[in-house]
Amino acid sequence: MKQLISLVLRYIPRPILQRISPYGMKIMALFYRGDNVVCPVCNNHFREFLPYGRMPARPNALCPDCLSLERHRLMYLYLQRNTNFFRDNLKVLHVAPEHCFIDRFEKQKNLDYITADIESPLAKVKMDIHQIPFPDNTFDVAFCNHVMEHVDDDIKASSELYRVLKPGGWAIIQSPIDYSRTTTYEDPSITDPREREKHFWQSDHLRLFGQDYPERLAKGGFTVKEDRFVMEMPKEEVAKFALPGGEIIYFCKK
Repeated sequence: MKQLISLVLRYIPRPILQRISPYGMKIMALFYRGDNVVCPVCNNHFREFLPYGRMPARPNALCPDCLSLERHRLMYLYLQRNTNFFRDNLKVLHVAPEHCFIDRFEKQKNLDYITADIESPLAKVKMDIHQIPFPDNTFDVAFCNHVMEHVDDDIKASSELYRVLKPGGWAIIQSPIDYSRTTTYEDPSITDPREREKHFWQSDHLRLFGQDYPERLAKGGFTVKEDRFVMEMPKEEVAKFALPGGEIIYFCKK
């Protein structure tokens, strides 16, 4: 199963996967029912989550019902426990929206929820994050997860997110980070896809962020809080929800 998922992720284009994977996963969910893990996004219980990833697939990662990954489950719990996201009336921009969130957030009556992406068939607005097609001070909240490693200019993209947020607005902007690196690693001279995968964790990543990631977000204008939310949770909860135990949440305030 791990090898099959790794091959699918590596060779099937993301837009196609986004359309077809929910149907196959619904069937898989029937075989994974149990009581060992719980997905806080869809509230379903399983004996374990599916493996997911490329180098190699991570065990116990993908919810077969809503397709949440470890980072999605962490973000959902963070929104529930540490923000006003489920309470206040908010205008939200979600860049590169994740399948597990779209329907749920669209149904929330307190949200004016807009999805956007340059290529995803799931998003309502087609846009380049370097030139967000909304006026200054439009949104209360922005989500932009696992995007900054793909864009040509991550600091310009950060400044655009900052621009369209209202004063006092906030964003969650997550990316893969190599915490063993002090600074972000970029090398456009590496063009072979296999070599780029070795150096940057995926062939389509343009950089591998290091410990300076919050500093790069701050160059866009944000005040960045490095929230160690998951590290303060009981270990039993981290295991029950299969969360990424070492992930820092980058809470960006305007």
